[in-house]
Amino acid sequence: MKRSDFLKNTALATIGIPTLLAANSFTENKKDPKQENPVEESHNNFELDEMTVLELQDKMEKGIYTSAQITQLYLDRIEAIDENGPKLNSMIEVNPEALSIAKAMDQERKEGNVRGPLHGIPVVIKDNIDTEDKMMTTAGALALVGHIAEKDAFIVTQLRNAGAVILGKTNLSEWANFRSTNSSSGWSSRGLQTKNPYILDHSPCGSSAGSGSAVSANLCAIAVGTETDGSVTCPASINGAVGIKPTVGLVSRSGIIPISSTQDTAGPLTRTVTDAAILLEVLAGVDKADLVTHESRGKNTNYTQFLNKDGLNGKRIGVEKKKYANQFLNELQEKALDVLKKQGATIVELVYLDSINALGSDELKVLKYEFKNGVNNYLSNTNAKMKNLAAVIKFNKDNEDAAMPTFKQELLEESETKKDLKDPAYIKAVKNSHIGSKKIIDDVMKKNNLDAITGLTIGPACSIDVIYGDKWGEVSLTAPAAMSCYPHISVPCGKVYDLPVGLSFFSSAYREGEIISLAYAFEQATKHRVKPEFKKSFLA
Repeated sequence: MKRSDFLKNTALATIGIPTLLAANSFTENKKDPKQENPVEESHNNFELDEMTVLELQDKMEKGIYTSAQITQLYLDRIEAIDENGPKLNSMIEVNPEALSIAKAMDQERKEGNVRGPLHGIPVVIKDNIDTEDKMMTTAGALALVGHIAEKDAFIVTQLRNAGAVILGKTNLSEWANFRSTNSSSGWSSRGLQTKNPYILDHSPCGSSAGSGSAVSANLCAIAVGTETDGSVTCPASINGAVGIKPTVGLVSRSGIIPISSTQDTAGPLTRTVTDAAILLEVLAGVDKADLVTHESRGKNTNYTQFLNKDGLNGKRIGVEKKKYANQFLNELQEKALDVLKKQGATIVELVYLDSINALGSDELKVLKYEFKNGVNNYLSNTNAKMKNLAAVIKFNKDNEDAAMPTFKQELLEESETKKDLKDPAYIKAVKNSHIGSKKIIDDVMKKNNLDAITGLTIGPACSIDVIYGDKWGEVSLTAPAAMSCYPHISVPCGKVYDLPVGLSFFSSAYREGEIISLAYAFEQATKHRVKPEFKKSFLA
């Protein structure tokens, strides 16, 4: 089955995997793009443009900036870019306490207490992550408007303990894109449509759409997203950023509105591999409220030690043998493989994706069972007005014009029909999708003595279409790592049709360090990250 048919038939597109634009969908634009897509000078003259965590720390250490000044600059940037100007709509809410947090971090610095590399650094987090403050946690859903969490998510506690400034929450595909098979990535009934900062009428991917768009557009220093299948790595690829989906178990999920207890995880979205490694170190940790994290005990590590420019030398990296139908994507991947070879890696051709893709229907079945179970458990233990999935479904029907003006909620409704997690159908689906995908990847890696597998993360972004939904293509490398729960990183690889495309590396459990090393070596050899220009349209 073709990947495009697989995604359409199994509805995996709703979990945050966007699209390839076919070459014949474009006509040549003979006009001067600079005349047709003028970029306001203020948009690209931001004084903190492309600054890394370490650069910001250096400037605070030298007294050039305070955390409060940096935070204010990002708040001004959000107003100029997100709310006005290009109107990215990547932020769903700004933290009214951000400046007071920053000032407290400045005072600690004056007293000689710097907690670590994130001390005073503004970070945005996805609106399915609980914060015990004045911000809501809604998963972008009108049904949850007014819900303020009684406790920080474990990873928010980690960020606060590290001295990070929670700048605000980002928009997302509603319910982390697990609402409809015809959804538009980055659209939510509360936050409406997030845009791609490279070409504004194109998709930012999802479900961590706002986090990917915001960090790419320099609305924050770093961002946190969540992924079930593609929801971190796809927005990274589409928005010219770096994204890490960790091994499930490395990062706690407690206090995060769930889809899947098997596949869910949070992860970094940044502009550089270095910043992603720094952020991952803070997010990782054993949480007594999330038993899966106990498997990571003793495996958490200092990921910045793997930032080695020679990290590709001597490595064996697999790539799917089958070529893409699109010539430009083939050319882009071949150029990337040439870089890997020049950096000392050996490339091994594989045939494995069809076997993974064949498990997609079982994956979707697992997610439906776990979504109902997880959402019911989450809502029943909060102060939200909605106490279960059935109540959410009814709210959406009663408020259809606002909650479901275009695509509907068939995934919510199908999930509601599922039995509990003792159902033999569920147990069989987990065995097929999760255990089956792990075996395929493990066997391929062992047989070929591989350090990692690579390939383009996803094709370039599709046009935004809130009526008919995202239009999918043949290219996606999110499912293997998602279903097997293995670590996956996407790093900028170049552009196709003037839109970013990422290169993926994934490996077996808890090998984050190794894939960070590979991605860093590729990043340093290519420097493909390019600032977005906020073009209004591809065909102006």
